[in-house]
Amino acid sequence: MKNQLFFFICLFPLLLVAQQILPENERARVVDEILEDRFNNLLPNLMDKTGIDMWILISREYNEDPVLRTMLPAKWLNARRRTILVFYRDKKNNTIDKLAVARYNVGKSINSAWYKEKEPNQWKRLMELIEERSPSKIGLDFSQDHNIADGLDKTDYDAFMANLPKKYKSSVVSAEQLAVRWIETRTEREMVIYNQLVEITHDIITEAFSEKVITPGITTTTEVEWWMRQKVTDLGLEAWFHPTVDVQRTSEELESHLYSFSGRPNDMVILPGDLLHCDFGITYLRLNTDCQELAYVLKSEEKNAPEFLVKGLKDGNRVQDFLTSNMVKGKTGNEILAKSLADAKAAGLRPSIYTHPLGLYGHSAGTTIGMWDSQGGVMKDDGENYPLNPNTVYAIELNTTITIPEWKRDIRIMLEEAGFYGEDGFRYVNGRQTELLLIPRVKSHQDN
Repeated sequence: MKNQLFFFICLFPLLLVAQQILPENERARVVDEILEDRFNNLLPNLMDKTGIDMWILISREYNEDPVLRTMLPAKWLNARRRTILVFYRDKKNNTIDKLAVARYNVGKSINSAWYKEKEPNQWKRLMELIEERSPSKIGLDFSQDHNIADGLDKTDYDAFMANLPKKYKSSVVSAEQLAVRWIETRTEREMVIYNQLVEITHDIITEAFSEKVITPGITTTTEVEWWMRQKVTDLGLEAWFHPTVDVQRTSEELESHLYSFSGRPNDMVILPGDLLHCDFGITYLRLNTDCQELAYVLKSEEKNAPEFLVKGLKDGNRVQDFLTSNMVKGKTGNEILAKSLADAKAAGLRPSIYTHPLGLYGHSAGTTIGMWDSQGGVMKDDGENYPLNPNTVYAIELNTTITIPEWKRDIRIMLEEAGFYGEDGFRYVNGRQTELLLIPRVKSHQDN
């Protein structure tokens, strides 16, 4: 009985997470329902706002446009042969045509408009559809400033332009604004799902940074990383990047920011007194999370984390507050960055901000607010002039450097949480870390 109880206690956190995760067939239903809503309700609005009445996306199998990938139905894991999608917005009649110049219907929403037996040439059929609708602006996915909006390859661009009637050549424009808005904009239903997704992410981190996974003096950082990766797989989910776990402690010097991305030592044994940090993100229902949290490994005589670390986390929360209070509709990422850094520095903090869009991709398209190596602002080809739009999600990623006299060194308080910017302002999708996770958790019998 005792062994059975122990097994149930160990399994219980897994059950809490697993209850929120749908089987594959239900995931497919939800993905397709969300896509249909986005095509019928979101896309017409975005096309009107960006002034593009025909949007053409062209991809070949295994070389998909990043935007087109987000439009494929759940049963399509890749494009097939050459897949061409055509969206035509008739604003006057309030209609939108969703057509595929392909041999197949693309899910329920996009019907095939090419009968090869009638017109063997795929490009000629595409030109017929253009001629029939006579668009004023034809948007193609090429962009210098946004990598995700630059998915049209040269071969297909050249073929398209060679076949396009001369009278339409001046109508061809970059669809980058439309593509970015499609990628960055979240619907109401997606945000309900996002809350659940971030909660799952938090649950996995909480379990990873616990005595269930970590035995001080034995467990290594690499083992925790692989535990997190395996946990994601066991739950039937995916990690969009390999998790990282690192240590800051009294005997180590503060490394450069590059340390967090490359050059970290593997297999560091986790010890009492360590400040642990993780960077972790998962993919579910085509949405992505990106989260960094902190834990402290208690020494045998401790029941709480040292006050200087508790205060350090509060300083990190203060930097978050400076940033999110400066997120204002229409402001560019560079404007938000400059004001947030200035406000935090004026309060005596030593901040670094490198917040990025989050959604259909982990490092998604939209407003970039700094990079770890571009604290003076990002360059044009990183989306410098792109404004903050409502109904968008961001990884609120940043750190503040604090001096710890007791450790005779500086450390960084590194945090990252999913945040939603809507018409009513900013909110965290599923809360944020305001208290350090403790390893082991302080149990009631320790108070006796």
